[in-house]
Amino acid sequence: MSRSTVSRSSVIEREVIVQSAGVVLAGSLTLPDPAAALVLFAHGSGSSRFSRRNRAVARVLMEGGLATLLFDLLTTAEGRRDALDRSLRFDIPLLGRRLIGAIDWAGCQAELGGLPIGLFGASTGAAAALTAAAARPDRVGAVVSRGGRADLAAEALARVGSPTLLIVGGADLEVLQLNRWAAARLTAPHALQVVPGASHLFEEPGTLEQVAQLARTWFLQHLAGARP
Repeated sequence: MSRSTVSRSSVIEREVIVQSAGVVLAGSLTLPDPAAALVLFAHGSGSSRFSRRNRAVARVLMEGGLATLLFDLLTTAEGRRDALDRSLRFDIPLLGRRLIGAIDWAGCQAELGGLPIGLFGASTGAAAALTAAAARPDRVGAVVSRGGRADLAAEALARVGSPTLLIVGGADLEVLQLNRWAAARLTAPHALQVVPGASHLFEEPGTLEQVAQLARTWFLQHLAGARP
């Protein structure tokens, strides 16, 4: 079956519990049969696995034969605290540890352990994704950032070995400048893709679809056929 025409009947969707860095995190797993790779989503800026934008991207990835795991980087109690004081969404070391733990968890699952891994990070989740990629170079085969704060992973950028795609909206001028700064410090193969007219949240018609297609192409190019 073509990767671009995965049938819904050949897709398993279920809620999972991710054991990561000493905490229990809720996740949503979508597993097409066959799956070319697994993409873990790292949310940021107070978002969760229910993020409408990330779920839209995940659907496009699934249609390309990519399994996806959307999970909460914070526990329920931490999420309530962060909603009040925003103290955790910028804690990149914490978010990075949680994502690293999720990578290790996936490697221990019978149905996921043999799949190459990609990371999709949004906002501050992009910094967590780059931090995790630097820590697990043998497991992470590709990284994609959507409107991400890659600059917040400054200490890890030079150690990232995974091919990295930075997607930024053309109207998101401050984040675009920060991504150019981060891209200049990446030593791995990388690209900076600007979506014309798009703001930080890619709310303009057709812009999120462009993000999803760019991400799918990048992951299939760097993950399909690879094995850890």
